[in-house]
Amino acid sequence: MKRTELLRHLREHGCIFIREGGSHSWWGNPIQNRRSSVPRHTEIIDNLARKICKDLGIPFTR
Repeated sequence: MKRTELLRHLREHGCIFIREGGSHSWWGNPIQNRRSSVPRHTEIIDNLARKICKDLGIPFTR
């Protein structure tokens, strides 16, 4: 999955960008008060994208 597709999916489900870390971006779901880091790779494997969605409490769709 492309990183841009994942970020679009996160925004569509109400997640917001929090801050930039060393090699990751931090995203949060303010409704459920959850956070997760998203790596700055152009390709993110599906298992990692699924984990990020689970951490943020949103459904994973491919």
